[in-house]
Amino acid sequence: MSKTNGARPPKAPPNASRAERSHTISNDALNAVCPYYTMYPLEFPLRVLTEYGNDGDWVIDPFCGRGTTNFAARLRRMPSVGIDSSPVAAALAQSKLASAEPDRVVASARAILKARKEPASFPAGDFWKHAYHERTLVQLCQLREALLGECSSPTRILLRAIVLGALHGPRPKGTPSYFSNQSPRTFAPKPNYAVKFWTARSMRPVDVDVLSIIKARADRYLAQPPPDVDGKVLLGDSRVADTFRDLPRARFVVTSPPYFGMRTYLPDQWLRLWFLGGPDYVEYRQPEGQLEHSGVDHFAAGMGRVWRNVATHSTKDARLIIRYGGIHDRAAEPMDVLKRSLVDSGWKMKTAKAVPDSDRGRRQVVQFGAKPKKAITEHDVYCQRA
Repeated sequence: MSKTNGARPPKAPPNASRAERSHTISNDALNAVCPYYTMYPLEFPLRVLTEYGNDGDWVIDPFCGRGTTNFAARLRRMPSVGIDSSPVAAALAQSKLASAEPDRVVASARAILKARKEPASFPAGDFWKHAYHERTLVQLCQLREALLGECSSPTRILLRAIVLGALHGPRPKGTPSYFSNQSPRTFAPKPNYAVKFWTARSMRPVDVDVLSIIKARADRYLAQPPPDVDGKVLLGDSRVADTFRDLPRARFVVTSPPYFGMRTYLPDQWLRLWFLGGPDYVEYRQPEGQLEHSGVDHFAAGMGRVWRNVATHSTKDARLIIRYGGIHDRAAEPMDVLKRSLVDSGWKMKTAKAVPDSDRGRRQVVQFGAKPKKAITEHDVYCQRA
């Protein structure tokens, strides 16, 4: 297991209530190091672990995404394991268990750029010409190849996450905070549409100061490190039993699986995937290691295998807490899909609570000027070992 080396925040008094303990946490900036389209709020796993957990309880998230559950566990001084089949998700989740001083992260980036090593590969084409200034793209390629060559230290893991978070986003009126031309923050722009958008508006990429953006983000996200906690993030398929080999038994499984029909996790993150060694174009094929969305039965069966695997790697008094919902282009009722997946899974559903109206939050589609349908109600489902 890896171990972080950040300083501990002030502890709450020994006789403090769980609610009072939760208010002592203020070092949560790192959780925002990189936006992610399917992210769920930190409040969900933090509330669950604060209400039911104790320091030292192991937590597993078999669909960890960008590591929100792992980060919540870290804040609660609970060791955790995260598993995800997306390289982007795994890279971001690994950063949630890492600690390094901001100056060390900046120094690492400066050393890579100062070496001025010519990149072995350099993406070309209309998209890349319009998305990044030439000097910016050269520096991104230098950082990419250096981090692909070695990224095992906490310093480099955090540098990688910071670059992923700044890779694309909106152009502010003031000092640039992203490397790209005008783009969404949470998912990568599609090349053809983006080129048309930029060309029609005569938007040229800005020659940004890459190191200054990295420094500003390192200072923002790493100034108050969370406490030291054991943890591990695996790039793998949670449906495969061997993925869980040698992992500690967890007392909590807190997760939010993909909603039935959501199949574009990797295409929507293709630019970040490129930075992690993927192709410099969008691949729309269904990658290996993803849940099958060809039908409800296949999808529920795949989730069921995950629930069985985590049941065999959890304590007898373990709790499984799932946040689940659906999307509009699938007729299946989300709770029916989830209930099917729990049959003969080693878990028994105890309660299901509706999550407050999602439309009250800042939905990404609203930010882009669209008029979305009313969000499908999500539920927090609480299960115990059968």
